[in-house]
Amino acid sequence: MLGVSTYCLHGEPLDSALEKLSGITRMVEVMDEGYHFLADSSVLECYSLHYSIHAPYHGINIASIFETIRRASIEVTLDCFSVAAEIGANVVVHPGYFAWEQERRSARRQFNISLMELSNSADDLSLNFYFENMGGMDYFFLRTPDELDLLGDTGFALDVGHANLNNCLPAFLETTIDHMHLHDNYGRTDSHSPVGDGDIDFKAVMEVLQRSHATPVLEVATFEGVVRSIEALLQIA
Repeated sequence: MLGVSTYCLHGEPLDSALEKLSGITRMVEVMDEGYHFLADSSVLECYSLHYSIHAPYHGINIASIFETIRRASIEVTLDCFSVAAEIGANVVVHPGYFAWEQERRSARRQFNISLMELSNSADDLSLNFYFENMGGMDYFFLRTPDELDLLGDTGFALDVGHANLNNCLPAFLETTIDHMHLHDNYGRTDSHSPVGDGDIDFKAVMEVLQRSHATPVLEVATFEGVVRSIEALLQIA
């Protein structure tokens, strides 16, 4: 089942976005920010859709070396977990970052604490969560496959656009993938372009999807781009 992120309609209220998306997909990933922030699951329950949720990430840093910021970031993420558990949704989480290279080790320790807390909560709530690989942003964790050992037994969400920015998509496609964000670019900016408006080899991506259990979600910047991407992927399949 090919899902679509509400990111493409982030300028509209969530109920309006869900109404439009329900016309083209049965699987929606809610970007839990802005107009689509989820205080509870009431709006989601009005639609006969399957859901995943992208946890809040602006201003969030679960690897912050400042404990008060790390703790607040965890609390925001756990609020998202609670809503997700109400509707049986999986959650995508960003792994955090450090401001200076010399802080990497301290930030790694903070990430490990957050990972334990998130894992314990997920177990209590019987939900799955996946860490997403990051794009070409300095000091973010999980930009390349050699950092997957950070995650332990936690699931992995491959963002193919982010991997292309770091020139490592083929290597990521050889790993175990639980969830996938699909969008295109030319390896320079995180444009979240429609499939075909970039240089990503989506034939290789679709081959991996067909033999894996990963859930694919289009994370394209515009609704029109989503529609074009669905058509392009159907031609590849």
